[in-house]
Amino acid sequence: MTRWEHLFYGEFADRRTLLAGLTLAQVTARPGRAPHSIYDELWHAALWQDIMVDRDEALYEGVWQTGERYPGRPPTDLAEWTALVDRFFSGLTRALAWTSSAEQLEQEVNPGETMADLLRALAVHNSYHLGKIVGLRQVMGAWPA
Repeated sequence: MTRWEHLFYGEFADRRTLLAGLTLAQVTARPGRAPHSIYDELWHAALWQDIMVDRDEALYEGVWQTGERYPGRPPTDLAEWTALVDRFFSGLTRALAWTSSAEQLEQEVNPGETMADLLRALAVHNSYHLGKIVGLRQVMGAWPA
């Protein structure tokens, strides 16, 4: 596993395992005083991943103008959750594609910021939200037997 794969796919727990085996009720629940559901956390991570990996300035501006950093509504069926999981993993694949050459990693994407810098920040951001998902699963006891 390369350093980049380690950052995006994890060393101790496969990202797919963290998101597998959940029901619609579990992905939409907000146990206790949790401000966001599992769905909300992954939706937010996927959104920022799309913005950063695809360098989507229009999406970035739209998010800041509307303030929609989390979904406006919960999913209505499990297919929406599955599509979101697929979108998240597609983003991970696109992120790793940036690591295929030193030239791409050293490309300046903002003044004084390289693509490598951006990808490291994205990996930390993803880890933060995946950690929140793990915490929510723990609180709900939503792990496969």
